[in-house]
Amino acid sequence: MQKPTNIKIFESKKIRSIWNDEQEKWYFSMVDVIEILTESPNPRKYWSVLKVRLKLENSELATNCSQLKMLSSDGKMYLTDVADTEQLFRLIQSIPSPKAEPFKLWLAKIGAERIDEIEDPEIGIERLMETYLRKGYSKEWVNQRLKSIEVRKELTDEWEKRGVKKGQEFAILTDDITEAWSGLTTKKYRNFKGLKKQNLRDNMTNLELVLNMLAEATTTEISKEKQPKNLPENRKIAEQGGVIAGNTRKAIEEKTGKKIISKLNAKQLRLDQKV
Repeated sequence: MQKPTNIKIFESKKIRSIWNDEQEKWYFSMVDVIEILTESPNPRKYWSVLKVRLKLENSELATNCSQLKMLSSDGKMYLTDVADTEQLFRLIQSIPSPKAEPFKLWLAKIGAERIDEIEDPEIGIERLMETYLRKGYSKEWVNQRLKSIEVRKELTDEWEKRGVKKGQEFAILTDDITEAWSGLTTKKYRNFKGLKKQNLRDNMTNLELVLNMLAEATTTEISKEKQPKNLPENRKIAEQGGVIAGNTRKAIEEKTGKKIISKLNAKQLRLDQKV
């Protein structure tokens, strides 16, 4: 099974990647890799010219190049030329670059880390925790965030069982839940926090994160009981789960006299507390 687009980092440069469960291998965007190796202002054109040359040489790299849908800078999914680790090593041989050797070491490290995580999922969780801590999040928030990932996974697994399609339908249901508990659509929530491409959950405070988890966990439980058969039925359940968390939000706000939906994110709140 193909997983959603991930972002890997090499020397502060982003490389789009996808993990394939069935083949147990990473696929990387050719254009992203070429941009790093060549520092070309037009990596797409560079790859297009190189691909023609490789085809003339009867290179397997050009003839066996696969395409997978990856997230583009405009937020849409497009078919993109991709290569697995073995193919990338061949690509490196075709491109003279001072970054060749460090890139080879980086590829080997990425592959080894993934194998470790498959054999022991706790390693992946520990690495994710370390990443958040390095970004300046508190340990308490990170624990909540990791739990929210687990809750979200349970919900999306339930949606898949009910025939909900990844992508747009997942987004519709997520939007229904978000608006029902927070009073804002996902887009308005992101705008309220001044976000662009950043992950909304990564910019929630502890309490926002907890309420979002409550909404998603409740939706999962209702779905298991009601067993919806189509998108409209799933939308009703998503709203019900969100409303329950929304009522909790309103009750907390009434008791504290403070709004829970905040423009601040977890890191900013932590900095404010230190001042």
